[in-house]
Amino acid sequence: MKFNLADVFETVADAVSDRVVLTWEGQDITYAELDRLANQVAHNFAAHGVGKDDNVALYLKNSVEHVTSLLGLIKIRAVPVNVNYRYTDAELEYIFDNSDSAAIVVELPEHQRSVAELMPKLPELRTVFVLGDVVDELTAAAAALDGRTVEIVDFNEFQGRPTERDFEARTGEEIYMIYTGGTTGYPKGVMWQHDDFFRKPISGGNPYGPPRADLAELAKEVQNFPSMSFLIAAPLMHGAASYSLFTFISLGSRLILERDFDAAKIIRNIGRDKTQMILIVGDAMGMPLVDEMEKQKDTADFSTLFSVTSGGALWSQSCRERMLAVKPDLLLRDNFGASESGNDGEIKMDENGNLMVPPTDRMMVVDEKFERITEPNQVGHIARIGNIPLGYYKDPEKTARTFPTLEDGTRISVLGDMGYVREDGSIIFLGRGSQCINTGGEKVYAEEVEGALHAHPAVADALVVPAPDPKYGQRVAAVISLKPGAAEPSLEEIQEHARKTLARYKVPRTVVIVDEVKRSPAGKADYKWAKATAADGVTV
Repeated sequence: MKFNLADVFETVADAVSDRVVLTWEGQDITYAELDRLANQVAHNFAAHGVGKDDNVALYLKNSVEHVTSLLGLIKIRAVPVNVNYRYTDAELEYIFDNSDSAAIVVELPEHQRSVAELMPKLPELRTVFVLGDVVDELTAAAAALDGRTVEIVDFNEFQGRPTERDFEARTGEEIYMIYTGGTTGYPKGVMWQHDDFFRKPISGGNPYGPPRADLAELAKEVQNFPSMSFLIAAPLMHGAASYSLFTFISLGSRLILERDFDAAKIIRNIGRDKTQMILIVGDAMGMPLVDEMEKQKDTADFSTLFSVTSGGALWSQSCRERMLAVKPDLLLRDNFGASESGNDGEIKMDENGNLMVPPTDRMMVVDEKFERITEPNQVGHIARIGNIPLGYYKDPEKTARTFPTLEDGTRISVLGDMGYVREDGSIIFLGRGSQCINTGGEKVYAEEVEGALHAHPAVADALVVPAPDPKYGQRVAAVISLKPGAAEPSLEEIQEHARKTLARYKVPRTVVIVDEVKRSPAGKADYKWAKATAADGVTV
C-alpha cells in the first residue's frame, strides 16, 4: 500500500486518542483534540477555496496553529510550503512566487506588512489567512488590487467549522514540499510523494525497527509502543523539524514545542515537561544548549532526559563531550540526511576523528559520471538510494543534475557531499564539495576545520571558507564569534589549538572575529556572508 501522511495521523489518533500529542508551553493537547482542531482548520481552508494540489505558504513561527495548519492542509490533499520567517522581502517574493502559493497563512504584524507589500507581485495568490488582528496595510493592499481579488480571512473562523472527517479518499501520491535553506542561493522546493516521505524521512513510522507494512500494523504497534516526550527545538519550518514531527506522531509520542529557541528556557523546563529527548540543529543550537546545561547543572532537573539528537548541520565532538560531562548517561545521536534525501541514518566519529556512516544500503559513492566507486579510499560523491524525492518544483535542470537515473534505472540523490568507502564498507564523510578549499593542491573540507575550532574554549561559533591567496590559490579562512566574557584569542593561539587535531595545511591562516556568526533560524550556515567577512581578516 501507499501511505498518506494524513491517513497516518488519523490512524494514530484513533489508536491512542487519549494520549497527549502536543505540549505547547506547558499546555497539553491529546491526539483526539488535535485531530478535531485539524479537521476544523481543514474545513476552513476548504471553505475559502483551498483544495487538492493547492500550494499554501506557512509564514509562521512555532505555534499550535502551525501544527493544525500542516495537518489541515494534508487532510484536504493540499501542499504546505515552509517559509523561513527571517527572509527578506526579496527572498519572500521568490518563495511565494516560485511555489505558486494560492494562499498564505501569516501571523506577526511585520510579516503581514511584508505580504501586503508583495501582494501585487503574486498573481497566483487568492487568499491570506491571518492569525490575530489584521494590520491595515494588508487590508489596503487587497483592496487596491486591479482586476483580481485576494480574500483576507480570519484564521480563527475555523472554530465554527465541523469537526468531522468527511474528506475525500487519499492515494499516498500527494505531494509534501520542503523548501531548502537557500544560504548559497534561492531555496528550491523539494517534492516528496507522501508514500516516499513516510518510508524515508520518517523511517516507515518506526526508526527503531522494521517499517510498518500498512495502517493496521501501524495502529496495532503504536498502542504497544510507550509514549515518549520529544522536544523539537528547531523551528517547524525546518526540514529536520517536520521529519521529527511526523516520525514521533507515527510512534504515538508526545511532542514538546516552544515558540522560539530559548536554551535557558528549554533546560529549565525539562523537569516541568518531563522531556526525554531533544532535537537540535548542530552546534548553532547545541552550543547555547550545553552552555545552559553547565549553568543550570545544580538547579535543573535532568532526571527524565536521556537523549539529544542533531540533524541538518555540524555537531562538533567538543559540544557532545561537554553535554556528557554534565549528564554522562545521555544517548547522543547525530543524524545524517537532507531535504533531498530524508533520514540516511546515524553519522558517527571514528577512532581518528573522522565523520563516518556505518555500512548501509541507503548510500554509495559515485564518480563524476555517476558510476559506483567500488575501490576503497577513492573520493567521490555520496549518493543516496531508495525512496527519494520526485525532484525540484519547476526546475527540471536542477532535478536532472541532483536526482540522476543510473543505467539500470535506479534513481539516486547526489547533493555534493564528498566521501569515500573504506575496506569495511563504511563511508567516510568529508564535507560538502561546494565548501571544499583547494590550497596549493591540498583539499580541505570546511566542516572538519569548523569542528576543530568549536573545541576552542573561547569560541562560540565558527564558519570556515576559502579566501583568495596569491601563492596557493586559496587559503583557509575562519570567521568566529566568542563566548560571553571570553578573552579574545590571537591568531597564533587559534592556530596552535587547531594544530592539535589538524594537519598544518588545514589550519586557518585568516581569522576574523565577529559579534555573531550569521546563520538561518534553523542553524544553516551563511557561507556567502562568511566569505565576504573573511576578506577583511588577519593573514599570516
